[in-house]
Amino acid sequence: MCGIFACVGAADATGQVLQGLHDLEYRGYDSAGIAAQSGDGLVVLRREGKIRQLAEALETTPVSSSCAVG
Repeated sequence: MCGIFACVGAADATGQVLQGLHDLEYRGYDSAGIAAQSGDGLVVLRREGKIRQLAEALETTPVSSSCAVG
């Protein structure tokens, strides 16, 4: 089972998407990822396990973006 959450135009789209994924977590995730626009490129982070592992990766590799999907 999967769920997709996106945010465009928010000052902290990455944080909004992370929260949205957390809200969808009990649908049976065994992995999670996020893609965010950063400058001229795209930053993609993926982790196996719960949303917590993705959140920890974002703490060590912060991504500031106004457009993200996860």
